[in-house]
Amino acid sequence: MTVSSRPAPTSPSAPAPIPPAQDPVRRVAGGTSGGGGHGTAVRAIVALMLREMSTRYGRTPGGYLWAVLEPLAAILVLSLGFSLLLRSPPLGTSFILFYATGYTPFNLYQSLSNSVARSLNFSRALLRYPAVTWVDSVLARFLLNTLTGILVSFLLLGGILATLDTRVVIDPVPVIEAMGLSMLLGLGVGVLNCALMGLFPIWEVAWSVITRPLFIASGILFLYDSLPAGAQAILWYNPLMHIVGLMHSGFYPIYTPSYVSFAYVIFCALATLSTGVLLMGRYHRDILNQ
Repeated sequence: MTVSSRPAPTSPSAPAPIPPAQDPVRRVAGGTSGGGGHGTAVRAIVALMLREMSTRYGRTPGGYLWAVLEPLAAILVLSLGFSLLLRSPPLGTSFILFYATGYTPFNLYQSLSNSVARSLNFSRALLRYPAVTWVDSVLARFLLNTLTGILVSFLLLGGILATLDTRVVIDPVPVIEAMGLSMLLGLGVGVLNCALMGLFPIWEVAWSVITRPLFIASGILFLYDSLPAGAQAILWYNPLMHIVGLMHSGFYPIYTPSYVSFAYVIFCALATLSTGVLLMGRYHRDILNQ
C-alpha cells in the first residue's frame, strides 16, 4: 500500500496570513552590508508613492495636477464666500488672505492625518511582501501628501499675494514653524488613528463625529484673543489653535499671539506618534490579518 505524498487540500476561501515582514527598525539601522537596508526602505517608499499617484490620479483627467487644483479651487470658493459675509477681517484688509493663512496649515494637518490613518488599508496587498513594512506605507503616504499640501499652500498664498494689494510683510520663520508643526501633528494623529481604526473599526466613525467642529474651533475665522475667557480656557487645549495663530503671526507682524506654546503642540504630536508606533508595532499583523 502506497501513501500519497500530495499535500492536504486547503480551503480556497480562507485568506492567506500575512507572512513575517522585515523588522523596520533592524532594516533601517543595519540592513545588509553596504547600506542595503536603507536602499530597500527607500525603494519601497518610492514604489508605494508612485503606486498611490497612479492609483488615485492615473485614471483622472489631468492626473496629479487635478489633485493640486481641486483643493485650490475649494479654498478659493470658500474664501470668496466668507469674504462676502465678513467684509472686515480680524487682521489686515483682505479676508481671503486671513482665511487662507489659517486654512492652509489646518488643511495640511487634516490631509496628513486622514491619509496616514488609512495607510494599511490602502497598501494591504503590498504589505503581504516581506520587503514592505507598515512603516514604509505610513511614510509613503506622509511624504506624498506633505508635498501636495505644501505645493497647494504655496500656490494659494502666492497667488493671493500676487493678485491682491494685501500690504503684508511676511516673516518666513513663523510660517515654516507652523507648517512643520502641522506636519508633525498630522503624522502623530494619523499613526495613532491607523492603529485604533484597525483594532476598533467603529473608531473611524467616532473620530469623524468628534472632530467635525474642528474647523470652527481652530481659529480659522476668528482670533483666539477676541474670545471670552471661558472659551479661551477650553480652546487653548486644541493644538491647531496654536498652529493657526503662529501662521497668522507670520503674515501680520502686528499680531503677537502670546498664547502659542510650541512645547504643548510638540508634546501632543510626540505623545500621539509614540503611542501609535507602539500600538502599530504590536498589533499591525493582527490588523492586516483581519
